[in-house]
Amino acid sequence: MKFKSIFRAFMLVAAISSIAVSCKEDGPGENGSGNGTITGTVSDDLGNPIEAVSVSISDLEATAVTDAEGKYTISNVPIQTMTVTFEKEGYQTSTATVTASRFNSENTATVNATLSNANAVVTGKVLDGANGNVPFAGVTVTLTGGSATAETTSGEDGTYSFGNLTIRDYTLTFSMDGYVSSTATVTTSMFDNDAATATVGDITLLKTRLLPGLTLEQIREADKWYYNEYRGGTGGTEYPRWDWSTAFMGALNYYGVHDEISEGSDIKVAGDNGNVDLTNYTSYVWGSKSITEDNKIMTVRARTFADRDGATVWSASVIDLSAATPSMVQLGENITSENTDYEDYHFDLSEYIGKEIVIAVGVYCSQANQEKHLAIKRINFTAEEMTGWDWIKGTAVPDLGEDWHLTQEMIRSTMVNESTSFSGITTYADTNDRLHAYQSWRENNHVCFGWGFMALTKDTEIFAGQGAIIKTRGGNGVVNTLVPESYFYAKFNIGANNDQITLRIRNGFGRSEDTFFKLTAITEDMEVTHLQPVDYTVSDPERFHASAAEDANGCWRFFNDDGEADTPEKYATFTYDLSSYNGKNVVLALGVYKGEKNDAESKICIHSIELN
Repeated sequence: MKFKSIFRAFMLVAAISSIAVSCKEDGPGENGSGNGTITGTVSDDLGNPIEAVSVSISDLEATAVTDAEGKYTISNVPIQTMTVTFEKEGYQTSTATVTASRFNSENTATVNATLSNANAVVTGKVLDGANGNVPFAGVTVTLTGGSATAETTSGEDGTYSFGNLTIRDYTLTFSMDGYVSSTATVTTSMFDNDAATATVGDITLLKTRLLPGLTLEQIREADKWYYNEYRGGTGGTEYPRWDWSTAFMGALNYYGVHDEISEGSDIKVAGDNGNVDLTNYTSYVWGSKSITEDNKIMTVRARTFADRDGATVWSASVIDLSAATPSMVQLGENITSENTDYEDYHFDLSEYIGKEIVIAVGVYCSQANQEKHLAIKRINFTAEEMTGWDWIKGTAVPDLGEDWHLTQEMIRSTMVNESTSFSGITTYADTNDRLHAYQSWRENNHVCFGWGFMALTKDTEIFAGQGAIIKTRGGNGVVNTLVPESYFYAKFNIGANNDQITLRIRNGFGRSEDTFFKLTAITEDMEVTHLQPVDYTVSDPERFHASAAEDANGCWRFFNDDGEADTPEKYATFTYDLSSYNGKNVVLALGVYKGEKNDAESKICIHSIELN
């Protein structure tokens, strides 16, 4: 397809490469009299000589071509200011200015040049989202990066292409009258092939605006909100369930300005925002959720700081990606909140039962240059409206009982986790900065990001250097091997590629007591099995041990006081066979139990969980 003429013009006067000019400052030619010689070597970015480079001098007919060693010489040129140009197909053109003072005592000026490769290609395809995702012709595609700007249009088959590029990061903008513009990013890693071609994923243009700052393709890749409850904030309200250490909403995906504060996960309008807009969110939290009869009511428990910065205007919206033309649908009217106490807001998602939808909760800039906050303490998905600080309502799983607070509705509506590898290690060094620590979990698929957490009677230690810790209460406590003190849970569809799970864990930390734990499987028809490992190891059998606990309702007990983040081989491992669940969805719950009367906080420290 054709490029616009400005692109070709640009490529002929592309960015100046680094030019090395070496000569003496003195000589007979310094006053600009007589003729001299210009010579030098042309090489590429790696220092390799380039053959067949055309070398020309402005306003002169004198030219030269580099030899196999990249060398050239042009004789009988006037000793005066002139421009030397270096050109070759597949490389960026380079120029250098030579003055009379650059000629040495022998009337020779040495001008070396480095040319950057410019044979890379960016290509892709545009689709018409308003007409069944057919190829979209005539879309204006603009490429920018560094000093480069180029433009083309998509062809009849929806494809576009830019050639003669250097390998670097670029931004593509897609525009068509009557459609919402979209952008895509090209990174250097996308050129990692012999053809130096970066192929951009299909871009779908829509006539309706979706979430600000996101393309439809990005929205389709939304994080899944697997669980029925997400809790936010760095303060404690009702221990342990509402303690800061049990609230992981800060690990979700956000756009705009957000923070983790004592009152909740805070989405806000910055104080320097002068663009009043009650249609497009300024900041929001978003994710993808499968809606069923068991989780059709979304409850947002939140507060504002109206006493400090006035009312906050916000709303919740959904995008049905299964629609022929996806659009953002707001759930009710804008909410103007001035409540400095927590309030529960309910949203009926019944219309979307049987679908997976994208949900966003966001704030608007309702007043220029005024800071606004919405501190979210909880987002729930339940069969009925939730209020206050209650546990999720529902029907207890018969063989677990009410004290687990894991209802049948939760078992059925928890989404299937598609990951198979989870880390317990927090990679962000400053764990006092909880927001960035939480967000770092997204990079290594941390257990606290991928699994739900239930603090029944005890909080957790999520930033320990050796891994994520769940633990029992100290004191003498009440021995109970039926109900855990706390547990992680996640749902998986079991098949040939994930019918075995291995826990890499440790305990100890200056204590000598055993830890009692169980891995429990619950199917969607509420069959409960406390799994027994098919294999286990401790790092040093002469010092550590593991065994089934007698008269402890299927608990195992172990002691392995060794292992750091970078020495995973020193942790104990427990491997379980899941093949009996092949073809089924099953919730796995890893719980820690008060297995004996002592004053210890018994701990499970998780280095990693692997399904294979």
